[in-house]
Amino acid sequence: MAKEATLQVRMDSELKEQAELLYKQLGTSFAEAVRIFAKQSVEEQGMPFSMHLSPGGRKRTLGIANGKYKIPDDIDESNDEIAEIFGVK
Repeated sequence: MAKEATLQVRMDSELKEQAELLYKQLGTSFAEAVRIFAKQSVEEQGMPFSMHLSPGGRKRTLGIANGKYKIPDDIDESNDEIAEIFGVK
């Protein structure tokens, strides 16, 4: 049997309560949802969901950058810059 590890995460208490209620309604726990997320991430070698612009015109930021990087309204505006970075023409 594999050794178990403990994970501690800091988050807003209201968000935690909402997530716990949601997962309880889905018949599981928040802790189990985190284990499922981790397992699926490893299996897919990435985030187990697609990232996209939110409806309503709000700009979303990538959480890992804590708002430093923003997803532009028109992602195609960056195509030339991306091609230059990767040497693609």
